[in-house]
Amino acid sequence: MREDEVRFDRAFQEIAESRMLQADVVREALCEALVSAYRKDTNASKAQRIEAEIDPKRGRPTIYVEKEVVDEIVSPHTEVTLEDARFFEPEAQVGDVIMVRVEKTTKNFGRIAAQAAKQVILQRIRQAERENLFQEYDQKTGEIVTATVQSVTPAAITLSLNSRAEAVMPRAQQIPGEKFRPGDKVRVLVSDVKKSSRSPQIVVSRAHRNMLKRLLEYEVPEIYNGQVEIKNIAREAGGRSKVAVVALMDNIDPVGACVGIKGNRIQNIVKELHGEKIDVIEWSSDHEEFIKKALNPAQARAVFLDDDPDSGRTAVVLVPDDHLSQAIGREGQNARLAAKLTHWRIDIKAVSEAVAQALEQIDAGNADLDPVVQRLGATVADVRRIMEKKAANLTVQPEEYSTLARFAEAVETHLLGLRIQSRQARLAEINALRATLPQPAFQIPVEKLDLPEPLLDALAPLENVGEILLRFLIDEKRINRLLSGQPEGSVEMLQVALDKVMDPEALEQLAAAETEAPEMVEAQEAEASAAPVEAAPEAPVAAPVPSPIVAFPDEIPASDRRRVRKEARAEAEPVLEIEEDDDVLPAKGKKGKKGKKKHRQIYFDEDRGEMVVRRQHRGGPGARGMTISSKAA
Repeated sequence: MREDEVRFDRAFQEIAESRMLQADVVREALCEALVSAYRKDTNASKAQRIEAEIDPKRGRPTIYVEKEVVDEIVSPHTEVTLEDARFFEPEAQVGDVIMVRVEKTTKNFGRIAAQAAKQVILQRIRQAERENLFQEYDQKTGEIVTATVQSVTPAAITLSLNSRAEAVMPRAQQIPGEKFRPGDKVRVLVSDVKKSSRSPQIVVSRAHRNMLKRLLEYEVPEIYNGQVEIKNIAREAGGRSKVAVVALMDNIDPVGACVGIKGNRIQNIVKELHGEKIDVIEWSSDHEEFIKKALNPAQARAVFLDDDPDSGRTAVVLVPDDHLSQAIGREGQNARLAAKLTHWRIDIKAVSEAVAQALEQIDAGNADLDPVVQRLGATVADVRRIMEKKAANLTVQPEEYSTLARFAEAVETHLLGLRIQSRQARLAEINALRATLPQPAFQIPVEKLDLPEPLLDALAPLENVGEILLRFLIDEKRINRLLSGQPEGSVEMLQVALDKVMDPEALEQLAAAETEAPEMVEAQEAEASAAPVEAAPEAPVAAPVPSPIVAFPDEIPASDRRRVRKEARAEAEPVLEIEEDDDVLPAKGKKGKKGKKKHRQIYFDEDRGEMVVRRQHRGGPGARGMTISSKAA
């Protein structure tokens, strides 16, 4: 290899390594520079085709120029004789246009042409660097990286990710109260990467909820390995966060896995997030139970779910008077986070407040409460006495508070039944519209839509694509309300995303999966019959809506009260589903074989559409929650 070839090879490799570019990218840049230099040196027209090649072994450049075959050359830069043309194209004829290799080399280029080549090389290499940088950090979107603080201003913090990339953390993406100085090392989440005329614009965050999600994945091996799943996160950076987790394997306590021994795992995350309080909650498919857990540390007395087809889902939560401030939280933070976590609007009432409202309606002659007064006349008088005693600042005994709570539950249950009964005509209309939509659409979760994360969060209460399509038909205003805080044009983006998801081929695949489902159910039935599990009772035919008058809660067990409320809500569902909840655990305190406490419960899960076996963990204080395993209906 000649000395000039050695120098070229070294320079070529140095450029590729220092700029972290592939050899092909640098070679293309050199070829484009040679073409530009030739055009500059010969004043060639842009319409004339010019190509350049570089021998990868020797580094020798070759330039090919488009020329016309003529008998006599007038312009040597655009014409070639027939004899010379047939050296490159043996079948060339006069009048043809062919590619001809020119003898001109880089040594013959003038100063202006060489300067143009240099500028093209630099421009192409910078462009390739920007593209590589964009691809590198675009793949890291949603991941945590370590950065160094470069400068701090009131509007944003500039950070250095490496020697080639810088990122910006706007004030809105910072944790309130955190202070940084130039040179500090900090862990941040890459939230957005955009192309620009210069280097890519990289936006990082420490306030994003995915920052907490990634930290949990790093600290909790069970989450990283897929044994525990994070269902949802509601976060107010620097204040408090709530995380809903569920175990995907038996014998795993999801809350204990996230907290760690003596809280060491969660404390590491708290320190990283500047002392932010983190509540880890076990997710439940039972909305009532989940809402109660989401309001921790407050203890909810009862939850009443009202899924109105027009106004949306509202949960009325009764809490003891001394837990009201805890349930609401400082400036409403606890209730606000619980609503974000569960996707239900939460209306929190103290027991005494609910009782006072009920008595006011009774005194005002509200006919809706007459059945309650007739059925619970003696109890109403007792409730009035207790409320007068409380108003006089006299001591109210715990059993008297229990009486107030039971009365409030009876009134709320009765009013909920009336609301459900009053909207039967509306539900029939909605069911008719639902039947016109492709049924597989109701199996596609909202997360499948190609939309930015803020839009997906806003649409989360609708749960699936079918519900969104239904809302466009019956109440587009609700879609607009959900997207009210989003950028302009969000509704149009949603419609485009729906068109992509509702592709006929995708729907056919879902329909095919539906046809295979019965075979899977049969296999599960065979497995269930072999296992020592009590058989679920045959589902009865749907009965008409019962009277909204509900017996006083003291007269029936808590599990039956819950069944009554579920039967009333079943009429509000757009598609009729039968639910059995009769196989309940016996009351505490019974001993012996007949009164032995059962640790297995079989019921029909309306959300999953199948019979579910719920087993309660035994053990000491370390036992948490329930283990749910699916059995075929």
